[in-house]
Amino acid sequence: MSQSVLFVCLGNICRSPLAEAALRQECLRLEPNIIVDSAGTGDWHVGQPPDERAQAVAAQNGVDIGHLRARQVKVSDFRDFDYIIALDNQNLRDLEALRPARAVSQLSLLFDHVAGRAGEDVADPYYGSERDFEQTWAEVTEAARNIRQWLAAG
Repeated sequence: MSQSVLFVCLGNICRSPLAEAALRQECLRLEPNIIVDSAGTGDWHVGQPPDERAQAVAAQNGVDIGHLRARQVKVSDFRDFDYIIALDNQNLRDLEALRPARAVSQLSLLFDHVAGRAGEDVADPYYGSERDFEQTWAEVTEAARNIRQWLAAG
């Protein structure tokens, strides 16, 4: 039986596509039946590919994300995904406000899946440098390893 994970950030062009890519990469090797996607709470970038710096850091780590396109969270996501993982507290609050009464998805923060970092935000690298995107990649990759193990155990 497959499980499904949706990563959510603000615009779906930086953090959440990198988290999606990192978990896909982890799952390809060990848990191929996990469905992974990403979305944003905002609609500014709908239809656009990930930020070029996000694409570059993913490519440096052997993952092509150029085919991904930003989308906004839909009410149906709360039915279609087992787990919806926000990249920061503001997006988690926005998801909680959007969540329908009969939703099946479990909500959490990405860093809730990293020892010693529960409740923390993944910093948004959008206004930063390539180094900020490298830091984001390292953080989402660590979390992806933990999430894959958590999903496999559960």
